[in-house]
Amino acid sequence: MQLNRCRGFHSSFRALQGGLSLNMDGSTTTIIQPGPLIDFLIANQNVLNPFQIDWAKAKRTMKNLRIKVSPTNQEYRITGISENSCKEFSLKSRAAGGNDVESFDITVYDYFVNHRSIDLRYSGDLPCINVGKPKRPTYIPVELCSLLSLQRYTKALTVLQRSQLVEKSRQKPQEKIRILADVMKSNNYAAEPMLSSCGITISSQFTQVQGRVLPAPKLISDPMDVLEENAQFRRAPPLVRVDKMFEQIQTAFPDAPPRFLVCLLPDRKNSDIYGPWKRKNLAEYGIFNQCMAPTRVNDQYILNVLLKINAKLGGLNSLLAMEQSRNIPFVSKVPTIIFGMDVSHGSPGQSDIPSIAAVVSSRNWPLLSRYRASVRSQSPKVEMVDSLFKQTADKKDDSGIVRELLLDYYKSSGQTKPAQIIIFRDGVSESQFNQVLNIELDQIIEACKFLDESWSPKFTLIVAQKNHHTKFFQDGSPDNVPPGTVIDNAVCHPQSYDFYMCAHAGMIGTTRPTHYHVLLDEIGFSADDLQELIHSLSYVYQRCTTAISLVAPVRYAHLAATQISQFLKFDDMSETSSSHGGLTSAGQALVPELPELHHNVRSSMFFC
Repeated sequence: MQLNRCRGFHSSFRALQGGLSLNMDGSTTTIIQPGPLIDFLIANQNVLNPFQIDWAKAKRTMKNLRIKVSPTNQEYRITGISENSCKEFSLKSRAAGGNDVESFDITVYDYFVNHRSIDLRYSGDLPCINVGKPKRPTYIPVELCSLLSLQRYTKALTVLQRSQLVEKSRQKPQEKIRILADVMKSNNYAAEPMLSSCGITISSQFTQVQGRVLPAPKLISDPMDVLEENAQFRRAPPLVRVDKMFEQIQTAFPDAPPRFLVCLLPDRKNSDIYGPWKRKNLAEYGIFNQCMAPTRVNDQYILNVLLKINAKLGGLNSLLAMEQSRNIPFVSKVPTIIFGMDVSHGSPGQSDIPSIAAVVSSRNWPLLSRYRASVRSQSPKVEMVDSLFKQTADKKDDSGIVRELLLDYYKSSGQTKPAQIIIFRDGVSESQFNQVLNIELDQIIEACKFLDESWSPKFTLIVAQKNHHTKFFQDGSPDNVPPGTVIDNAVCHPQSYDFYMCAHAGMIGTTRPTHYHVLLDEIGFSADDLQELIHSLSYVYQRCTTAISLVAPVRYAHLAATQISQFLKFDDMSETSSSHGGLTSAGQALVPELPELHHNVRSSMFFC
């Protein structure tokens, strides 16, 4: 694909304990190479000529891209494509002269060749590009369209593209320090008149902070038939391919569906089959399954797949020693449930794709290593979860997420109600903290009261942020900060309760810490105990054997939201625009409900 890498930097002022500080970090994005639109589509789909292009895929790829049209050089934004080719697609055109409004049919090809005297070499047999509005489309032959420069590519990258971007963007700590120092020098903030007039000077030295390294917690580790797709269906639509595959499975297992399936996909990422396959397994049949598309198989790959399979089937790949000995402060002695919350949105250019809200919760207290998920759809681009508490029309029942998870905790933890609820929220900015407290926490409290009016658990609410552009470097060492590093001074907020943690070992580039904000702490953790708990929760992620960069419940919520969002992907493929099934009386798009998961897999870690 014709994509280029564009490097820049992020900068913002932040109020810290040491005063006003300039927060700066490098950033890299992908931009589309300007030039003929047809060349971009050929490279995007890796085909030899325009007549091999899959135009259904091309339609999704091109949507919202900006183009320049020859020979007028007018600029437009692509909104879609025609159903037929230029030579077959006709529009109504008014006859010239006279006052009578008389119209006649004319193809797009004839209009440009005969009326505009523009020679079209090959696009007569290709779809037209629509740059108009839904009620007033405007169609242009594809060979007259050229992509404009400096356009971000917002669609999903292939595995190869993503690995190339990471490879070219990664920087060792010393290299990142040098680049940031060069940026500071070239921008010459000392000569900025606006800063000078405000009495602000910016030091060229990095802020010095004191940190400490938490020791890693001790872990306890526990000492088929092949059905191949019929070749005649390989070019069929994804839903048909999955249905035909399940016909084979039902023939092979006539008495009852298998408990577990492994699926080898043709594409490693972004496979059209993935969503229908997951939906069929998890919602219709209740079959645990693992998808694979290995480019090469080695011991590490097999180990990673086995870790996922074991977790999905109910096993534990590792266990905190403190879990088994019931020695986690504040948590092991008092019934406690842990929530991880995240909301997944469509790509930046997809304003009509529903957002997916996912909440995972711990189960089998006093364990902290097992979780289940509850997932709901909500209005596009809405960050606050609106289905935590959801009373039915008669006000007699609650169909919300929290009730479902609390009942699961009660059943899996020996008929015990949690006296403490710890919530980890991902994906919100500082400006949304009050909304988390006033909207989401209030819903959770209402759900608890609805179950038992006399029940008043204590809450601790923590927001985890990754996109904050703050990095830490070891003074006098080229290496990354060691895993377990905690920073809770100098660069933290002067009034709020926050800290940075690098729980994981940074293997590539510069370690990116997680910024934790404690918005509420009714449980009364000490700073040390809370940091130890968060550090420990970075080690219970069942898909790997080491610590990850943020607490496992948040990562699980992200996985669940991302996987279930594939269930709705095919409404987007049918290009029903923003309707997704119709409009409300207020003119807003209806949000399609997600199918309920089969009872066989509902309480499992299917998202691993």
